[in-house]
Amino acid sequence: MRIIIFSLLVNCYFYSSIQPTIMKQESKKGANPFYLSEERAFLDGPRNRFKELWFTFKVQYHFIRAFRRLHFIGPCVTVFGSARFEEDNGYYKQAEEVGKALSKMGFAVMTGGGPGIMEAANKGAFLNKGYSIGCNIILPREQEPNPYLHKWINIPYFFVRKFLLLKYSYAFVVMPGGIGTLDELFEALTLIQTKMILHFPVVLFGKEYHKELYEHIHMMADNESISREDMNLLFLTDSVDEMTEHLKEYAVERFGLVKKPMETRWWFGETKPKRT
Repeated sequence: MRIIIFSLLVNCYFYSSIQPTIMKQESKKGANPFYLSEERAFLDGPRNRFKELWFTFKVQYHFIRAFRRLHFIGPCVTVFGSARFEEDNGYYKQAEEVGKALSKMGFAVMTGGGPGIMEAANKGAFLNKGYSIGCNIILPREQEPNPYLHKWINIPYFFVRKFLLLKYSYAFVVMPGGIGTLDELFEALTLIQTKMILHFPVVLFGKEYHKELYEHIHMMADNESISREDMNLLFLTDSVDEMTEHLKEYAVERFGLVKKPMETRWWFGETKPKRT
């Protein structure tokens, strides 16, 4: 036990000291190879026991760091979508309106913190006096934090990031995107279907873009590979107003969400979030 505690303390000290340097390198040169090679090695199969134990300490460090960073952000809605849409794209403009509407409802808007749809949703909140959060994954590309964030955190491990996006959210809004967006969508649906999370609204925004996906989910229900009631997990729309009404009923009213300041504890070194 003493060896484990000592190792954890050394690990936290080591990562605290190298974190600023790593983040500077990420912003200038792209993803840090230290994290990328480490995660690849972890997924390569069994390693010696000390390496596996050491990795769990590092994962624990990133969880604790994220909990402290995000504890006071308030109720969030997470917006997913492609990182590859430019500012003149119609979906980008829709995502900006989505972010604006969510901020008017009193939600903090959380995204993956990158460009494209993520930037647009953050921008909509940021420019309309909302609270804008980025939970950024460190990748070889598309990992730069966008400029419309009040607070962000860089996460080196996908499973840690997925947990955080879900933990602090009261709903998901899924905009047009790629494989990563679909991954987040179906992971959320799986957790809802299996009752790991309850009463969690998921809005699929973009009828034309998601038409075939929605039809495929209907086909699964027709073939009884999913139950009919699972179709109720999704709300498909093109309208920001319809999205707002849906979230009012299934998030704000259902969870009894109200605006109130969260209490900080000075002896934990906590401070209230600042919005610039």
